Amino acid sequence: MDIRPIRTEADYDWALAEVERYFLDEPAPGSEAADRFDVLSALIEAYEAKVWPIEAPDAVEAVKSVMADRRIPRDRLTAVFGSKSRVSEFLSRKRGLTLAAANRLHDELQIPAAVLIRPYAIAPRPGASRRREKAEG
Repeated sequence: MDIRPIRTEADYDWALAEVERYFLDEPAPGSEAADRFDVLSALIEAYEAKVWPIEAPDAVEAVKSVMADRRIPRDRLTAVFGSKSRVSEFLSRKRGLTLAAANRLHDELQIPAAVLIRPYAIAPRPGASRRREKAEG
């Protein structure tokens, strides 16, 4: 097998060209060509993960994405958060998730709990910096 590590963009381009041939003429399962395709695909995947890593979304991004993909209206989340205003506060990053709300979102939307409980940025409250300065002053 003429396979080499993918270390550069040129190596990556070569591997993509090699794999593309197998899409045009699919190798028989268990053949040497199929094994070569599997190895090249794994090398390409590893290179892409290293060079262009994709960060997991935070809770707000994940919920918004699922809502958009499944055409879920905001109203459906009212039962999870308890009120429309809390849904709005969460989606606008003004309110964090409680563990109970994260569990309910996990149950309702099947979003992995690990995504929902990861820390994420909350929008600063208006006037919060002035109050902090006043308290420190």
